[in-house]
Amino acid sequence: MTEPERTDSRGRRPGRAAGTAAAGALAAIGAGAYVVDEKGCIIAVNARAEQLLARPAETLLGRDAHDLLHRDAHGQPMPTSRCSMRQAFHAGDAAQAAGEWFARGDGSLLPVAWVITPYDTGGQEAATLVVFHRDQKAQEAGPRPEPVTQALSELERLALLAETTTQMNSTLDTDEALRRLVALLVPRLADWVVVDLISERDEVWRTAVVHAEGDTLVHHEELEGPMPPVSEDSPMPLSRALRGVASALAGPQTYQRTPDSGIAVEQRRLFKATGIRSAAIVPIRGTREVLGALTLGRAEQARDFTTADLPLIEDIARRAGLAVDNARLYQRQRKVAETMQNHLLPQLPRVPGLEMIARYLPAPHASQVGGDWYDAFCLPDGATALAVGDVVGHDLEAAAGMAQVRNVLRAYAWSQQEPPSRIVERLDEALTHITSVSMATMLFARLEQAADGSWELSWTNAGHPPPLLVSRDGVTQYLTDGHGILLGTGTRTPRPDATTVLPPGSTLLLYTDGLIEAVGHSLDEGLGRLRRHAAALAHRPLASFTDQLLRRVRPADNDDDVALLALRTPGETRAK
Repeated sequence: MTEPERTDSRGRRPGRAAGTAAAGALAAIGAGAYVVDEKGCIIAVNARAEQLLARPAETLLGRDAHDLLHRDAHGQPMPTSRCSMRQAFHAGDAAQAAGEWFARGDGSLLPVAWVITPYDTGGQEAATLVVFHRDQKAQEAGPRPEPVTQALSELERLALLAETTTQMNSTLDTDEALRRLVALLVPRLADWVVVDLISERDEVWRTAVVHAEGDTLVHHEELEGPMPPVSEDSPMPLSRALRGVASALAGPQTYQRTPDSGIAVEQRRLFKATGIRSAAIVPIRGTREVLGALTLGRAEQARDFTTADLPLIEDIARRAGLAVDNARLYQRQRKVAETMQNHLLPQLPRVPGLEMIARYLPAPHASQVGGDWYDAFCLPDGATALAVGDVVGHDLEAAAGMAQVRNVLRAYAWSQQEPPSRIVERLDEALTHITSVSMATMLFARLEQAADGSWELSWTNAGHPPPLLVSRDGVTQYLTDGHGILLGTGTRTPRPDATTVLPPGSTLLLYTDGLIEAVGHSLDEGLGRLRRHAAALAHRPLASFTDQLLRRVRPADNDDDVALLALRTPGETRAK
C-alpha cells in the first residue's frame, strides 16, 4: 500500500511552489535528479530519475528521500547515522560519493554515485538538489565490507537505539517516557537535556531541563514551564524544530542578536543559565504531527556537536515521539472511558431505613472502564432491586455491553412483577438477540420490608460470586443458595430463587470477582480473605467499612476492575 503523501498543517503538499519552480530546470539535466525541501521530502523529480528508480513521479513526490531510497549494499534500510548524504544535507554543504545504493520500485537495488548541493528555487524555502547516475564500478565490485572501526561505532549506536526503543515502548505514561529518555541521554551523549512539548491545544511547555552532575540527574524547575507560542516565520533553530522543519546545531552566539520571538528570548535565558556552549536541536515527531523538540547540550564535555551527530539524535527523537504519541492516545481513550463510566454507573436510590454505598475501581492497565457494574433502583411495588454483574472484558466494548445488560434488566424488572429468577431468565433469553454481550455473570435481588419491620432479601445468582452477609457482631455468612449457570450459555433451564431475612444492623455485600481473584491464589483463598476483613470491619460506619475493605482485600497485582455494592439494615426492627 502506498504511504500517504505528507502535507503541512494547512493540508498542502510540502514545497509545492518550490517544486513547480524546480521542475523545468531538472528536465535539462541528463542524469537522474530530484530536489528535496528542508525536511528532506522530494518536491521535484525529472524523467531520468523516474526511469533509473523505476518509480513514477507520483510515488516520489512528498516522500522522505532517505527513508524511501537509501539502502545498504544488502538492501536493508540505511540508518541515518551512517548516511553521508544525510549529514551533508543537515550541514547545508555540497558533497559527493560513489558506491552507494538506492531502492528501485521493482524491489531491486541501484548502485549510484551522487552529488548533493544547496539549491535556490527562487522562493523563501531552502532546498537541496541531488543528481545521481548508475555507478557501474560499484555494481561490478558488489557489496563491500564495512571497516571494523565503523562497525564498532555503529554497534554502539544501534545498541543505544535498541535500548531507546525498548524503554520507550514499555510505558504508556508521558512523564515516565520522558524520564526514561533523559536517563538514556545524559551523561552518555550530553550534559544537558531539554524537552519542549506542544500540547493538544498548541501550547508549548518546557517539560524538562535536566543536568547530569556526576551520577545524579538534577531537574532545574526554574527553567521549566510554559513557553511563548511558536513563531511561523522565525529561522531560529528551536522555532524551526517545533514547526518540524529541520534539525540544527546551536550555541550561545545563535541567540545573541535581537530576538525575533518570545521563544528566542527563552532560549537566550536557557543558554545563559546552563552554560551550554554547543547544542543539537531536533524535532520530536508523532505519526501525524510535530509533538515538540529535543535539545541536547554540552557544557563540560570537550567535543562540540557536529552535523554528523544529528541523524542519531533524530532517530532517538523519532522513537521518543512515537512513545509520546501512544501515551497521548491512551490518555485520550482513558478520558473517553472515564466520561462514559460516569454516565453509565447509576445514582443510588434513597430507601428509608437503609444505608447504601457503591464503589467502582477501574482496571489499572486497561482503559479505566470495564464490564463490572452495579445497580439499585426502586420497583413499582415499593421493593428495591439490587444487582451486580460482570460482562467479559475490561474495555469500551465491555462497558457498552454492560450498559445494554443493565438497561434490559431494568426494563424487565420494572414491567414484570415476577421473582428474580424469572426476570433473569427473560434477560438470558434476550441476551444474544438484542445485546452484543456473549457471556456474563450477575446476581439480581429484591429487598423489601415485611409488615413486622424486618428486611427480606430474595435473589438468584447467575454464575456470580456469592453475596456476603455480615452481622453487626462480625459473624459472616456467604449466601450460596439460589446459584445457577452464567448468562449466555444458551441453556434454558429454570433458575432457582433463595430468600433470607437480614438481621438488624447487618451489612450485605455484593461484589465482582476483581475483589477476590489473584494470580497464583485459589478463589477460596480470596473468599476467605474477604470474610476475615469484613468481620474485622463490621463495627465501622458503612462508608469506612467499604473503603477499608477495598484497600485491604483487593489484590495488589489485580488487573481487573471491581464493582461493589454494600447496604446496611437499621439496628432496630420497626414495624410498618
